[in-house]
Amino acid sequence: MYQNLPKQSSKTMPSIVKTLRVVADPNRLRILLLLRGEELSVAELQEILTMGQSTISTHLSQLKQAGLVEDRRTGKSSLYRLSPADGTLTSLLNQAREEIAEAQADQAAMRGVLRKRQDKMRTFFDSVAGRLGKDYVPGKSWKSVAEALLRLMPPMIIADLGAGEGAFALLLAQRAKKVIAVDTSAKMIEVAREQALRHGVENVEYRLGDMEELPIDAASVDLVFFSQSLHHAMHPEHAVSEAARILVPGGRIVILDLAKHRFEEARELYADEWLGFTETELETMLEKAGLTEIQTSIVHKEPETPQFQTLLAVAGKPAQIAH
Repeated sequence: MYQNLPKQSSKTMPSIVKTLRVVADPNRLRILLLLRGEELSVAELQEILTMGQSTISTHLSQLKQAGLVEDRRTGKSSLYRLSPADGTLTSLLNQAREEIAEAQADQAAMRGVLRKRQDKMRTFFDSVAGRLGKDYVPGKSWKSVAEALLRLMPPMIIADLGAGEGAFALLLAQRAKKVIAVDTSAKMIEVAREQALRHGVENVEYRLGDMEELPIDAASVDLVFFSQSLHHAMHPEHAVSEAARILVPGGRIVILDLAKHRFEEARELYADEWLGFTETELETMLEKAGLTEIQTSIVHKEPETPQFQTLLAVAGKPAQIAH
């Protein structure tokens, strides 16, 4: 079995002797052949090899001491895998695969064990189907989705109208050529500038101004965002017209705002001028501003009272027609 082993120098003889001594047991060779392809637990190796837990653990301990396998903790158990193999071990295993009678059956049994693993995962997702989005899922957030979608957006000049403390502007700045963040509050602008400086963001320009009289040149912006800001405008239709004015031909406007509601306390609590808008109201404003391809929809509803809903409206400025 060992006649084709690569020649080793005298310096490596101790490790070769140790390796040969450990793998002389056919069952340990069977374990190594299994771990060459997959990470497996003691329980899974028991099922595949039909051996007792103590026997498997003893074999793994000897293989680990010889530096042939390594493990990693996962939950309450450990998964074992083959250590990065040198030429000697690779040659041994290649030959052992042909000579050990149980090797083929072991591989078939391992595939069955792995199917059980997949079935366990599938059973979990079957059990939460229909409520997965309503329960907490580690690592799943709308911010991460927004970050991913931003990577797909081409670099543009973007206006963030009613920018507040600038958190949204900083998010947009990751992909934008430039973000022009406008707000009526000098204090908000000051806080936003400090945040940008602290994060080392240089492509956001903060301007003090009103949404209805924007300090931005006509036809100079590719994309305009109103993110929960339009309901603070004295005359929302004027703000939308101003947004259309600063858009380049072919540019787009996005409005995220509250759907019409009856929570009057919002006027005092949040300085809201308007208690949200209906889809028809936003569509009318956008049409009057000369925008086309208008789409509106409710995209979120809060479960807690007063169950605010978020309304999304998207529209485009017609491209200039060549004469």
